[in-house]
Amino acid sequence: MRVLNYKHSRGISLKTQELYAIVFATRYLDIFTNHISPYNTIMKLIFLGSSFSIVWYMRYHKIVRRSYDKDQDTFRHYILILPCLILALLINEKFTFKEVMWTFSLYLEAVAILPQLVLLQRTRNIDNLTGQYVFLLGAYRALYIVNWIYRYFTEDHFVHWITWICGLVQTLLYADFFYYYFQSLKNNMKLQLPA
Repeated sequence: MRVLNYKHSRGISLKTQELYAIVFATRYLDIFTNHISPYNTIMKLIFLGSSFSIVWYMRYHKIVRRSYDKDQDTFRHYILILPCLILALLINEKFTFKEVMWTFSLYLEAVAILPQLVLLQRTRNIDNLTGQYVFLLGAYRALYIVNWIYRYFTEDHFVHWITWICGLVQTLLYADFFYYYFQSLKNNMKLQLPA
């Protein structure tokens, strides 16, 4: 019988997943009070359910938790929460609980990838699946920027400075990763980040 060594999979940061769960929990506080469409409600439930499921699996599932290397995932992610909350209290579009929480979720999402990027920097050798996952997270945000540019020029009064700045900050945080990702593709090599 072959014994699997789960410690070789060091790629996904639980701390980033926890931050994303907080992002979606605070962003979708309106899930039962503002009905837009069945699709919108289902999408929000899927985001919330999948985010909290990932955290639960990484923490408690007896097989999945063995693949998580908490010794490498050492970023103190909780230090990101308070500055984002203070910023949301100070800079928001409307000072209501839901709007402040929405704004907080935007600020937190902008930096939620930091524990993941630090983990990848520490481990240097990045497995293919983790590299694709992080690339697609960054590409998703970069495509949002393209969407915002399009909508700015095609829709009247489409100006959302907080969302735009947060999206730009988040995309810039991926820039170094993107550079090494594309270098590895170009040179047909395994993705590695410098120490």
